[in-house]
Amino acid sequence: MDWIAQKGSGVEIVLRVIPRASRTEVAGTVGDALKLRLNAPPVDGKANKALAKFLAKRLGTRASDVTIVAGETSRDKRVAVAGVTVAHVVECLGMG
Repeated sequence: MDWIAQKGSGVEIVLRVIPRASRTEVAGTVGDALKLRLNAPPVDGKANKALAKFLAKRLGTRASDVTIVAGETSRDKRVAVAGVTVAHVVECLGMG
């Protein structure tokens, strides 16, 4: 799985985000990235907030533990999630 790596006490996830989708969901992988559909527009940071909220809820952590490391204004993002393991993320996102 090239889309996730353990980084210190958390993980870093490579994402391809599709905003304005009909619903928010994990949509498999594309290349070396995990594909996420978000039911939020890419305006005024709404898609980024929806991304953090979705990941936090699915992973059982706080939205403040989810940080966009790179790609804040891009569909291709790198996101750090503190306090979780690769195995936990893979299981919670249904990618195992």
